[in-house]
Order: sequence, then C-alpha cells, then structure tokens
Amino acid sequence: MNQDRVDGNWKQVKGKLKEQWGKLTDDDLDVIAGRRDQLLGRIQERHGLARDEAQRQLETFSRQNPEIFFERS
Repeated sequence: MNQDRVDGNWKQVKGKLKEQWGKLTDDDLDVIAGRRDQLLGRIQERHGLARDEAQRQLETFSRQNPEIFFERS
C-alpha cells in the first residue's frame, strides 16, 4: 500500500478507530497516522492490553473493515 493512499484514507479511518478503541485520543491518532505498529502500541498503552490481545483485536478490526489500509512496518 503506498503512503498516499494510506494518508488519504486516514481521515476517514480515525472515526472508526475511536469507535473501536475509545481511549485513543486525537493526538494518538495524529501520531499513528496510518502506521500499524504505532497503532498497536497505542492500543496496548491506552487500553492496558498485552501485545497478543491488542494484535488479535487489530486483526479482527482489519478483517471487519477491509477498506481500511495500514502501512506495515
């Protein structure tokens, strides 16, 4: 996925991410900016989840929202 597509999609994605993980702040989402590894770390931090649980939730979210693209690290 090229970064232009991630960037263009990102504004639409923010709302869905906040619905799923309500403790994520606008500042968190600005820092994340479409990067999967950053999102995973913020989910862990804000929601007090172990890495494997945060990763499971993110995979489920990605399957349920295939129109959302993340840059893989």
